[in-house]
Amino acid sequence: MRRVTVSLPLASYPVLIGSDAGAEFAAHLRGPVVTVFDPGIPDGAVFELLRELRGEEALHNLVSVEGGEAAKTLSSLGRLLGRIERLGIDRGGTVLAIGGGTIGDLAGFAAAVWLRGVRYLNVPTTLLSMVDSSVGGKTGVNTERSKNAVGAFWQPAAVLVDPRFLATLPEDQVASAYGEIVKYAVTLDPELIPSIESGLPDVEEVIERCVRAKASVVGGDERDIGARAILNYGHTVGHALEEASGYTLAHGRAVAVGMRAAARISRRLGLCDDEFVGLQDSLLAARGLPGPIPPEITAEDVLEALPRDKKSRNGEIGWVLPRRLGQAETGHRVAPEIVAEVVAEILGTV
Repeated sequence: MRRVTVSLPLASYPVLIGSDAGAEFAAHLRGPVVTVFDPGIPDGAVFELLRELRGEEALHNLVSVEGGEAAKTLSSLGRLLGRIERLGIDRGGTVLAIGGGTIGDLAGFAAAVWLRGVRYLNVPTTLLSMVDSSVGGKTGVNTERSKNAVGAFWQPAAVLVDPRFLATLPEDQVASAYGEIVKYAVTLDPELIPSIESGLPDVEEVIERCVRAKASVVGGDERDIGARAILNYGHTVGHALEEASGYTLAHGRAVAVGMRAAARISRRLGLCDDEFVGLQDSLLAARGLPGPIPPEITAEDVLEALPRDKKSRNGEIGWVLPRRLGQAETGHRVAPEIVAEVVAEILGTV
């Protein structure tokens, strides 16, 4: 078992990585538990894990929510809170999320607002959520026009990363996860590059390195008011692209497009060089990213969505831009004409 501790000013919690980590994770399950899970996870993997954690008792109070961005709505949140209320989860209870990032976002937000906050545990089941969204306490849902616009910072009491779930993933979900893994490699941990190029020969080590990189940033900026913005590298254009697609485009693929755009903006501003742009492109391409973008999505659609970026201040976006391998900077202001030119260029070449 591998362990990473997310150290925060008021509390810390473990991220437990390994198929043998269930017993330690189970100790964090307290009081009445409601389990929110994605029924798309095949082969009874959810029920097998629940029995390992708490025996047959764990098979009660189950709430099934179909994963994907369509789950992250205010109406879905209302339905989930209604189930939590009917199941009688009190302040001594626990909300347990088992699924990808959208399930964690929705269930975590429900835990944050139910009775002004109850215990929350997360079991990410996709590679994307294992390396990124399950850590850091960002929870929330989308509105009709904006991604993750309604939410709260609510840290889990513990996270269990069980690699056995990876065997249940379709190939496209694994490919999507590389978008976030490449993000960590080019901004925080270049030592991930050989694993990306060779296809994650030791997936647990890669997950651990990504989690450690994220934990080191989150520990110094839990509420995303400063340095944590580096974790949004590629997400400005990425989130706008997801919105323009009606949230049908996979998150990792959208982020890959966003990283390509950010690198080219940075090069135009003289912040990074051709070598960095080429290396990042090759890392993404090695894993089939970003892949085709639906032709009906236009540059105008993406540009229209950009001002709704959550990093905006007084109507201006603070861009995360790379300087060199392993170094990116936050808070850059970029002329709208440069952004428009790069977005048009990127969408014309993927």
